Amino acid sequence: MLRRMKGGVLFLLCASGQCVKVFSTSTEECIHDLQGHTDLVTGVLLRPSNHLQVYSCSLDGTVRLWDFTDGILIKVIPTFGHWSLEARRNSMRGHSMRKCNRGCVCVCVSAELFQLVAVQLPQSGDQLAEVRELSAVLDSVGSSPAATAFGRQVRSPPVHLFSLKEDNKTGGKNTFTCISCHPKDDCIATGHEDGKIRLWRNFNHKKEYTYTTLHWHHDAVSSLCFTPEGTNLLSGGVESVLVQWRYNQPSQRDFLPRLGGAITHITVSPDGALFFTSHSDNKITIIQSCVKVSAVIQGLVKGESVRTELMVDPRSKALVLNGKPGHLQFYSLWRDKLLYNLDIVQQEFIHEAGLQQFEVVKAAFDASGTWLATVEERQLKDAELELNLKLWIFDNGTQSFVLNTTISAPHEAQITALCFQQAADSQTTVLVSTSRDGHFKAWQLAEGPSWSCDFVGAYHGLVPYCCAFSADGSLLAVGFQEVVTVWSPASWELLATLSQPPGTVRDLCFGRLSCSKYLLGTTAGNLLCCWNLLTCSLEWSTSMEISLLLADPLSENMAAFCFQSGCTDLFVFKPSEPRPLFSHKAVCSGKVTRAVFAPREEMLESCEESSQWLNRSQLYFLSQQTDLMTFITKAEEDRMTDRRKQLVIDDSVAMTPFYLLLGKHLPQHQDRRDAASGLTPESTPLPQSSAAIKELLHTPAHVLPSTSFLCSMFVQSLLVSVTGSRRAKKKKNNVIRIRKVCGREP
Repeated sequence: MLRRMKGGVLFLLCASGQCVKVFSTSTEECIHDLQGHTDLVTGVLLRPSNHLQVYSCSLDGTVRLWDFTDGILIKVIPTFGHWSLEARRNSMRGHSMRKCNRGCVCVCVSAELFQLVAVQLPQSGDQLAEVRELSAVLDSVGSSPAATAFGRQVRSPPVHLFSLKEDNKTGGKNTFTCISCHPKDDCIATGHEDGKIRLWRNFNHKKEYTYTTLHWHHDAVSSLCFTPEGTNLLSGGVESVLVQWRYNQPSQRDFLPRLGGAITHITVSPDGALFFTSHSDNKITIIQSCVKVSAVIQGLVKGESVRTELMVDPRSKALVLNGKPGHLQFYSLWRDKLLYNLDIVQQEFIHEAGLQQFEVVKAAFDASGTWLATVEERQLKDAELELNLKLWIFDNGTQSFVLNTTISAPHEAQITALCFQQAADSQTTVLVSTSRDGHFKAWQLAEGPSWSCDFVGAYHGLVPYCCAFSADGSLLAVGFQEVVTVWSPASWELLATLSQPPGTVRDLCFGRLSCSKYLLGTTAGNLLCCWNLLTCSLEWSTSMEISLLLADPLSENMAAFCFQSGCTDLFVFKPSEPRPLFSHKAVCSGKVTRAVFAPREEMLESCEESSQWLNRSQLYFLSQQTDLMTFITKAEEDRMTDRRKQLVIDDSVAMTPFYLLLGKHLPQHQDRRDAASGLTPESTPLPQSSAAIKELLHTPAHVLPSTSFLCSMFVQSLLVSVTGSRRAKKKKNNVIRIRKVCGREP
């Protein structure tokens, strides 16, 4: 959804998980997160009577009205609360400009079957206003947002239906996948599962309709969109190619290939100058009239699954995990932006169902961020598993990782774990890999630099599933099914075996700092065990279904995600203390199997015991729906809100090149100034509509009063109460909230 503001600024609005994101197309920055829905947002619609407001609908059963320029919730409309408790809406479209002006929108709802319903929105000034009038428009409609479209005129019934056979004689599949209406002619474009596009005409006559067929896509057409004047039709699909068809000359086509992931949605700016495509890899591409890509808004790349652990690059502090097929993505948590994708497999990915291709399944960094180890595998039918262990070295010239060593078939079976010796002052660099072949191998860096196998270990033919180094690198723990073994990396001598109740060991973590004498592990028997390495005995254990256990590298704290009753609970604790420092019930639905502690750039100064575990590091985790989530304090949330407010372009200021330059770089200068002065952005809030500032900026210089007259008023507008600000800051720091960093793809 697009809206051009005064001054030529174009805003892009898109549904993203449980919120609506507002982007500036000139700076590509997210200006606002419209948060308030409690379930998936499924539709966004501009309010025709007020171009500063937008409607959103969600699976939570509400329609909400927002002022998207200020990020303010205006009204909540529980649309179907009195009509059906099972009602769910999957898309929303304006009925027409005339109907929208009367306060009517059409919503696709589901009780037993999907139905298109006209909703008469209440006109009261109350923030909570319930719908009193509903009217059915059409039964048995498609559930996808792409399955509903409105033309230039909406006539009253009768409704004309026309259909195609599901399969034709040539093997084509005629199932409808998307639809778009011409803005000026009586023409409907439909996309189909076999890649064909049909243009329907004369459909107002019961048996005289005609259609012409266009065909280029080799798979299903996912989105169709006419340009505002109707001169061109845009289409996209899994090929990741934007196709532009001439409406009056369908044989003439323009192509823009290699856009990334599969195209899922297409829209056009009101003046037709910009095209926008959303993709399956959580990306929005801004295109200049099908000529070239002008900008990309890339969120966290969403693949089919995350096989690697969540990692933090010690150099860039970026979050690292699976990205595009065969790649690792480096994502800046501070800027909420993708930095780059590292091609690990170095083979062209082929979009073909059922084709087995190499996948990146394991990755690990050394303590300094100089080395990166990756494991890629491919399992072909009736063939042995193909494995490659690759070692990458950081290149200061390119500021990226380059391939140093490739080890083909490092093990005879699937690799189960990978870890570096994390001691930063160690004279040697050691990498350990464990495998289902019953062995673990130690790979050591030699001169060259090059890597070679230094040791192969095993324990009574058992399979090792996990391994971990101690913080100082002097000990290596390897979990062989139900037995934990402790080894010395200096001599590769087996030092001890630790017994525990039955159950395969799944996670191993060494304690840090004052808790370095402890080793913790989780088992398939739903136990959390803590061993004392000085006595080689079990210190304590507790019965919990732990789905993930991890340690904070900068403190003694550990985090345990516990799965029960369909939800995941979080417990933060120290191995030396039996009681949790922090606990949170139902942080998300489903299991959490990926998480990481990310070091902070600046240490927080929280005084509350329940939030002190967030002072040095911030905990990020992936939900089962692949939403990246974290815990933040209220003060952090307010700072992010203030930073986004600085990106809002005031529509009362002329859009000059100097203004764009200033607006784009102001947040960076503001952050540096805040860091130097020790103040946070929330400590110095400037008035949004200061009369003094506007008088100085907008009044011609030759008619301005003397400077002394304006000076006092101008200075007063910049002053704030430091005492009140500090008191508010201290209070806000005590609140911990869960924040979704990256939701579903737009």
